[in-house]
Amino acid sequence: MKDQFYQYIQTLQDQICKGLEDIDGKVKFREDIWDRPDTSTGLSTGGGGGRTRVIENGAVFEKGGVNISAVHGKLPDSMQKLFNVGEADFFACGLSLVIHPKNPMVPTVHANWRYFEMYDTSTELSTGSRKVINSWFGGGQDLTPYYLFEEDAIHFHQTCKTACDKHNPDFYPKYKKQCDDYFWNAHRNEARGVGGLFFDYCKESDEMKMEDWFNFVTEVGNSFLEAYLPIVAKRKDLPFTPEQRTWQEIRRGRYVEFNLVHDKGTLFG
Repeated sequence: MKDQFYQYIQTLQDQICKGLEDIDGKVKFREDIWDRPDTSTGLSTGGGGGRTRVIENGAVFEKGGVNISAVHGKLPDSMQKLFNVGEADFFACGLSLVIHPKNPMVPTVHANWRYFEMYDTSTELSTGSRKVINSWFGGGQDLTPYYLFEEDAIHFHQTCKTACDKHNPDFYPKYKKQCDDYFWNAHRNEARGVGGLFFDYCKESDEMKMEDWFNFVTEVGNSFLEAYLPIVAKRKDLPFTPEQRTWQEIRRGRYVEFNLVHDKGTLFG
């Protein structure tokens, strides 16, 4: 499953970057291939790497990143406490993106899709691999407008709902609510944006096998460009004033506040 999903996000990164480059028309993504340093402790080997891609100073996009990674090693202490487990090894891979447009009439967008495996460090199978003791998918996509066009919010959410409904009619209302609850600046009592989908700890069950979760998560990933690019195309050439640009910067500050104060990735290091 981890190989299957990592291959998928590599392809998805290519597709998303091309779609964004085509609509920008001025600049291309710069690519940085990086490696995570190796550390060895018994069966625990840290390592992996990723492919970071950044676009900036374009005709449409001021700055954005579409990044993939696949890392493995000893589960950090903070994660051991979160999952209430002892020492374990892990593998995690995912695609994460944030795109900030120049024109304040175009919304910022964020998305990520990820897969996680945890291994028993005391057991090595005859095949040379380790026993998977837990695994799950997570991810989502959400929209943060600076100036709200209701039809844009409807389009984004309808695209999310269409992807969800192909797998379970309960998914969209459930994961929409989780998105609204998660992307909430509690210290200001305000939403970060107009939401979308947020799901985590999507594990094997009687109703959903891991292959079913893979099919659902990739369905959502494949819907991303359809959800975002029509909005960009409709708003990127609208006029705006210096005052509207200032408001965009203020709202970006709120976006930063969320990432520094409430974001799970920040809290868990």
